[in-house]
Amino acid sequence: MTTPDLSPPDLGPSASDTSAHDTPAHDAPEPAEIAGRLRTAIQHLLPALRARTVRGDLTPSRQAALATLAAHGPLRISDLAARMGIALSTVSRMVDLLDGSGWIERKTDPLDQRATLIALNGAGRALLDATRREAAVRLAEQIAQLTPAEQRSLYAALPALEALSEHAASHPGELPSTI
Repeated sequence: MTTPDLSPPDLGPSASDTSAHDTPAHDAPEPAEIAGRLRTAIQHLLPALRARTVRGDLTPSRQAALATLAAHGPLRISDLAARMGIALSTVSRMVDLLDGSGWIERKTDPLDQRATLIALNGAGRALLDATRREAAVRLAEQIAQLTPAEQRSLYAALPALEALSEHAASHPGELPSTI
């Protein structure tokens, strides 16, 4: 009589297993290797996240401006340009387009009546939220195609990716020395 196999199903290699791209647990990978691989992965993910926006006139740069205003606004146009790392004249034209689309509002800066603050309005927030939900659905569909072990590895990497993202957001244009 044979005994039934009660071991758990093989879900593939775990996050702690090594592969051709992994290094032994006691050796940390080179930051330059991580950066190169992460940059490549992000470059391949971004087009999928940006595909099929809710509004055809919401370009990636306009969406980035709305996201920056959502996270840090209201801002002066010069501060928005600095946070986005693009020229003031480019941001000024973009703000005119965002205003013309009805996604932002301009307010007088209470600290300097000569200056104007740009803020996301209700329509802009709703558009940004809808675009983010749509992108999250597309990304979730891609994540569902990964093996359970790959999903666990991705989940385990989230705290480091979030720390990197938070540092980048709070120090625009600066390369982190340590996080």
